[in-house]
Amino acid sequence: MWMSWLQTSKIAMWVLTMIRVWVGYKWLTAGWTKLTGGFDASGFMKGAIAKSAGEHPPVQGWWAAFLEHAALPGVKFFNIIVPLGEFLVGLGLILGTFTTFAALMGLVMNFAYLFSGSISTNGQLLLLEFLLILSAANAGRIGLDRWLMPFLKRKFARKMNVSYHEPLMNNQTA
Repeated sequence: MWMSWLQTSKIAMWVLTMIRVWVGYKWLTAGWTKLTGGFDASGFMKGAIAKSAGEHPPVQGWWAAFLEHAALPGVKFFNIIVPLGEFLVGLGLILGTFTTFAALMGLVMNFAYLFSGSISTNGQLLLLEFLLILSAANAGRIGLDRWLMPFLKRKFARKMNVSYHEPLMNNQTA
């Protein structure tokens, strides 16, 4: 019952818009600060790896192994993708463009930060992003998704229908 309300209610639409814009602002400013101020993820990664030691480590061994053997050697890639990803998630949420996808990518980044032992606002943002994802299209109705999603559905539906209705070539049978 509450899922239906969340996905269809006009009141929910307005509340979700406020949540979406606030979460988007948090991502946009975090990404912009990293894009314009310089960013090096190696210190964060090394700190997370160090948190994997001890009797009850906040960082799981498997995650520390990923950071040490995959992420840290590719830190130059992460130095680009993290700030850019944060900025684009924020922009998408603020504008209401590909809202569900933007919230999902924010959720993925928040999980990565939590896995790395960084609590901060990650838990709060994760819950709000989950709410935006559950609300489906209602979170983006007051935004560019209002026009973008129907346009894309029509465009892809037209392409799909054309392929199903094309005559068979070379006297092939179905």
